[in-house]
Amino acid sequence: MNAIEVRDLEKSYRNTGKKNEVKALLPATFQVNKSELFGIIGPDGSGKTTLFRILATLILADKGEAYIEGLDVVKNFREIRRLIGYMPGRFSLYQDLSVEENLKFFASVFSSNIEENYYLIEDIYRQIEPFKTRRAGKLSGGMKQKLALCCALIHKPSVLLLDEPTTGVDPVSRKEFWQMLKRLQMHGITIVVSTPYMDEANLCERVMLMKDGKILDIESPSAVVGKYPRKLYSVKSDNIAQSLKILRANPDVETAFSFGDSIHITFRNDVKTIDAQPISPSIEDYFMLLSH
Repeated sequence: MNAIEVRDLEKSYRNTGKKNEVKALLPATFQVNKSELFGIIGPDGSGKTTLFRILATLILADKGEAYIEGLDVVKNFREIRRLIGYMPGRFSLYQDLSVEENLKFFASVFSSNIEENYYLIEDIYRQIEPFKTRRAGKLSGGMKQKLALCCALIHKPSVLLLDEPTTGVDPVSRKEFWQMLKRLQMHGITIVVSTPYMDEANLCERVMLMKDGKILDIESPSAVVGKYPRKLYSVKSDNIAQSLKILRANPDVETAFSFGDSIHITFRNDVKTIDAQPISPSIEDYFMLLSH
């Protein structure tokens, strides 16, 4: 049995003041293995948060089915809420309560206590323990995320749902956070994490690429890169906008996308006709190709 099973899940929202509907999630089908670190990768508006809210039993899908540990997210929502730990993208703890008070409150909600499952959060909590009397609203971004993760873990969930946990967090805290996830995985917890950062995709066992509510592909990071069908080249530029315009007007250039201070390009028939350096493709290159 898979930890998560999703079949033909769909969700639409009605535009405020308009008659049309926005398709937030197109028919989605995928599975997550037990104890897997599974990444959902995509920009804002790709359907990640809608999918998480359905799995967390917070909203209902329009069509389709979803199961967590074999339990239906609609029929068995009460049982599922005890099985999962959910960390939404926006900090949602009680900002007027202290670090310690938040943790004790969430433990009590699940008829547990801090001591019972302390081993799960010990590595994380040690970093915020010096601030245990500080109000949660006064913590830094990285500290808030660590506290939110502790609160999501304190009842020992079997499935952890993390919606963009590192957005707005500094690079050092981002790295620490992913190290924590790897350690949690060793305890047998299934982790599903969404992120707009393509570099974080390489830290997952499998990734699901999404855009505009649609699943583009599901593979391991190495398999995703291996699917890139063209020879890829890079051109440096001091004026990215102007260079993009010129390259995209060149009949020999098939694709051209900006990456920082350079432009990644492919040529028609893989025949290089301008000065460019060969490079290895990344997950982001493959994502851009699928989105093109």
